[in-house]
Amino acid sequence: MISVDGLTVEFGGTTLFKDISFAINEKDRIALMGKNGAGKSTMLKIIAGERAPSAGRISAPKDSVIAYLPQHLLTENNRTVFEETSQAFARIFEMQHEIEALNNELSTRTDYESDSYYALIERVSTLSEKFYAIEDINYEAEVEKILLGLGFKREDFAKPTTDFSGGWRMRIELAKILLQKPDLILLDEPTNHLDIESIQWLEDFLINSAKAVMVISHDRAFVDNITNRTIEVTMGRIYDYKVNYTKYLELRQERREQQQRQYEDQQKMIADNKDFIERFKGTYSKTNQVQSRVRMLEKLELVEVDEEDNSALKLRFPPSPRSGSYPVILESVGKTYDQHVVFKDASITIARGEKVAFVGRNGEGKSTLVKCIMKEIDHEGKLTVGHNVQIGYFAQNQAAMLDGEATVFQTIDDVAVGEIRTKIKDILGAFMFSGDDIQKKVKVLSGGERTRLAMIKLLLEPVNLLILDEPTNHLDLKTKDILKSALNDYDGTLILVSHDRDFLDGLAHKVFEFGNQKVKEHLEDIKGFLAKKKMENLREIERAGKN
Repeated sequence: MISVDGLTVEFGGTTLFKDISFAINEKDRIALMGKNGAGKSTMLKIIAGERAPSAGRISAPKDSVIAYLPQHLLTENNRTVFEETSQAFARIFEMQHEIEALNNELSTRTDYESDSYYALIERVSTLSEKFYAIEDINYEAEVEKILLGLGFKREDFAKPTTDFSGGWRMRIELAKILLQKPDLILLDEPTNHLDIESIQWLEDFLINSAKAVMVISHDRAFVDNITNRTIEVTMGRIYDYKVNYTKYLELRQERREQQQRQYEDQQKMIADNKDFIERFKGTYSKTNQVQSRVRMLEKLELVEVDEEDNSALKLRFPPSPRSGSYPVILESVGKTYDQHVVFKDASITIARGEKVAFVGRNGEGKSTLVKCIMKEIDHEGKLTVGHNVQIGYFAQNQAAMLDGEATVFQTIDDVAVGEIRTKIKDILGAFMFSGDDIQKKVKVLSGGERTRLAMIKLLLEPVNLLILDEPTNHLDLKTKDILKSALNDYDGTLILVSHDRDFLDGLAHKVFEFGNQKVKEHLEDIKGFLAKKKMENLREIERAGKN
């Protein structure tokens, strides 16, 4: 068991949280929830030993291993993917080398009666006991299994890690963590750089193989599938629920309603007492009663209603100009880089008003096809963008195209027209820009903040074909709900590249699967597609077992 005792964090005169205590037990799978800025990532860093609290402590059994995967990680070294991942076993390898070195030293020593000789024997015995207690592991097979599960191909194993993007290096770090089989795994937004298949594999691993897990994630399906406990950080304290995220939302709503009733009752009582004090404060016969009530009000502990992210904002796209019947038609379209075939012979027709999802493992061509549609890269075959199609395109690099000298408010004010202009502050608030944030210049914003701002800008422009490439990576659950609701009401055509199953559910009604150099059309929604894929994968495993 790992204990968090009296945790307090203060900085800049602000208390992030105060006197928080809870225990993490084996088989706990905890979702750490709360609005942005509540202190979730800070709490993970403290439990991981990455930073110190203002007060309180973390207690863990001796030799327990706590592994932490931060949200932003960029490692660079000269090892190959396989070599770097094998570093997960570095401690065991070091132990083995030390035992060999000590045994060699013992074989050459002749001072059998000396204290140092006895100390050497003691050290060898202790290390050997630890080493041989570790179950026999086929390290190479374990590394291979984990890397393949996280989406790497065998040909990637020998490539240097510097060949890979930050997202793929994040997967290497995740692989190292999983191979260590730690007592507690701490994960901060682990699904941002994973495709759907890798997320499902990670879910299975965490459910079936991990000892204890604490995760921060804005992927609702992932959180619901893996967790059995939800700890909410709010207003400097925590609430601990022994349920998954969906059930927690129900209990949280009940808690707020109860708090609201208590708050209203207390406010009425305070008003009644203040009225009594004001009425009788000069009356000699009521002096004791007046003073008694004054003292009571001074000592009264006020009921607080927990803050709530306001989801009342209804974001609507401007009406889209009418396009031709088929905004996108592909006939035998393909893309090859040198000798590498990304995909070939793709024939797709997307009708006006359709909402479709592009899914598949990373590197199979989803974003590449989007770039073909956008005419950013050339391609084989015929690709027709229909009559009067006006495209709104969101990709991660859209953020880099914003005017760095403009403020957050100006950036949106420049594109907002009509009634929506009166709601700019509300819209910015829904996308986590509040208070002084809206007067910041774009150039000082973080990558995630710029991404959110680019998303808002796109939502306010009248277009009839929206192409969104991983739009939810930097959005919290409440903001995703606002965006999803707006997209459901959007009357244009929508192409979504996403690994977020909950976001796609009910939004995309057709799935295009990218894989093995092909683009395959599925007429099911995302739930139907995933259920079908699971059955296909099970049949493949069964066939492999019979061979």
